Amino acid sequence: MASKKEETRKDELHFATKSPAHGRVRYPIGIKLVIIIVFLLLISLGTITALASVMVSRDLRITAEDNNFTINQRSATQAENTLQTILSDALFLLDSINAVEAGAGLLADLYFERNRDIAAIVLGERILVNEGFFLSNEIETALVDEFIDRFAQELEHARMGETELLNAAPFFGIPVLAMLLPYRVSGGGEAETVTIVFSSERLTDAFSSSVNASFMVNDTADILIHGDHKLIMAGANMINDPLVEMLRESREQNFQTLYTDLAGNRQFGAFRKLAIANAVVVTTVESRVIFEGISATTRRNIFLTGAVLFISILFIWFYSKTISRPLRRLTIAAGEIEEGQFEVQLAEKRRDEIGLLSESFVKMSNALGIFGRFTNREIAVRAMRGEIRPGGEPKYASIFFSDIRSFTAISENFTNTFGKDASDKIVAWLNEYLTSMVECVEKTNGVVDKYIGDSVMAHWGTAYTSGVAEHDALNAVRAALLMRVALLRMNRKRKPNDPADPVIKIGCSINSGIVTVGQIGSPRRMEYTVIGDAVNLASRTEALNKPLGTDILITEDTWNLVGKYLITEEMPAVTVKGKGKPIRMFAVVNLIVKEGLEQPRPRTMMELRNMLGISAPDLRKVDINAEDLKYKIKRD
Repeated sequence: MASKKEETRKDELHFATKSPAHGRVRYPIGIKLVIIIVFLLLISLGTITALASVMVSRDLRITAEDNNFTINQRSATQAENTLQTILSDALFLLDSINAVEAGAGLLADLYFERNRDIAAIVLGERILVNEGFFLSNEIETALVDEFIDRFAQELEHARMGETELLNAAPFFGIPVLAMLLPYRVSGGGEAETVTIVFSSERLTDAFSSSVNASFMVNDTADILIHGDHKLIMAGANMINDPLVEMLRESREQNFQTLYTDLAGNRQFGAFRKLAIANAVVVTTVESRVIFEGISATTRRNIFLTGAVLFISILFIWFYSKTISRPLRRLTIAAGEIEEGQFEVQLAEKRRDEIGLLSESFVKMSNALGIFGRFTNREIAVRAMRGEIRPGGEPKYASIFFSDIRSFTAISENFTNTFGKDASDKIVAWLNEYLTSMVECVEKTNGVVDKYIGDSVMAHWGTAYTSGVAEHDALNAVRAALLMRVALLRMNRKRKPNDPADPVIKIGCSINSGIVTVGQIGSPRRMEYTVIGDAVNLASRTEALNKPLGTDILITEDTWNLVGKYLITEEMPAVTVKGKGKPIRMFAVVNLIVKEGLEQPRPRTMMELRNMLGISAPDLRKVDINAEDLKYKIKRD
């Protein structure tokens, strides 16, 4: 055993100095780095450490306080301006609505369209709700009414003239604030309370800092904005914080001090009281962090260590260029491979470790690029990252199949027209079609499972999922509609009766249900795919498009999930082989709400068939006994 280990070490040393396959390493990077690092550590760090302990003085505290105070003022100003803008816009909206009562709904819609982070505005019995805000955050609009009832006392205080700012995040379950203020309609009348509920994210940007921490509290010390998201969601209160106690007792609008927090750490603290709702913006930074950072970067330390670093730079200048640039290119290339872009190029002609690494890296990327063309590249990348676990697992997914109509006849026409060149022609024609169809799948976060000749199989809710079966199913339908639009665009560009580029018509099917997802195959060849009864039904459903005169068919299970979003027409129920009861089928005409799909937009099955050039079928003449079509039309 010992002799084998010694031989292994000799082989490693031999490779490090001279390798017949890869050439000689003249300047080992390890030796260069050891010499440079030791030199810099002995001279630069030793000198800086000695000087820093002597030259730290009171100007560090002045610099820290000035910087902390400046950040506090900037954060407070931005927060105050933001709150004032929200307040002014909301009051302007209410004034406009009061002036033009007939157009209240339109004014509110325009306001919410331009102010997407405003959740709701409440004035007395009038409640203006931004439906888009609640929908995007997946919360109920009824929470607004509950909020008004819960905080009736605060609303009464606001009506009497006290503007308040409340942390509503614990109530709504998302980071939102509520501003309460009195409002009186022009021309007299009893004062009412205006409640503005808005996202706190607009204010969060004003509190971002790398070292200094800023937060905002109201007059009762409730946290409104804070870097710790958990404190906001928990509705934390800082009444016992020493700095907050000082600001509550102080009559100053601006103040800064050095204090000890509850954890015993020395902190530089500054605050500014806002002119709106008695809110206060507080900025703190640990004195330890300031002294550690500034002591290494102050002007005097830079001046005193400059001479030493200048000498060091003369020695490492060449080495830094020879190391940093190629390593940076390698890092970028590695990131591209991690994202699935396997074909990378590196023009590194060196005879050291970096040169050998670059050469091997290019060979590896080329091999991965070739491999990626014969597998599902996205799935391979996710498996490489460990995002897909081995084995199988049950998932609720939506399965999609598509097929080119009359593909056999088209293939025969290619053969008869082009002879020996037919294979190249039909592959080029088919690849153009498949490229466009795959783009539609990927745009909607689907996964292309495989190509079965001219057929495409894809699924949603497996490798990628929105977390909601309804959304996954709707994405599958969107993909099919995008394919319809893409195919219309492609067919319009085709020349009439062009044998090399014939018009394409397809049939699509979607079924939703429980499937088994996993890496299926042998240890030498695996495929990430889905299996199960839901997959079989989706495949069989696709064949029904031709006899039913449709291009997109969804099953009853899919329709139950997304039917409310679609314009559909129910087809005759179908008895599928292997199923005990008839299955309802629905032809997809369009989405109810326009989502960027090109015109024309059919609204009925007749309009759709006219647009696609599909003849309305006579179901009485359909051959229900055809063995290759596993369906039977159910007639009353």
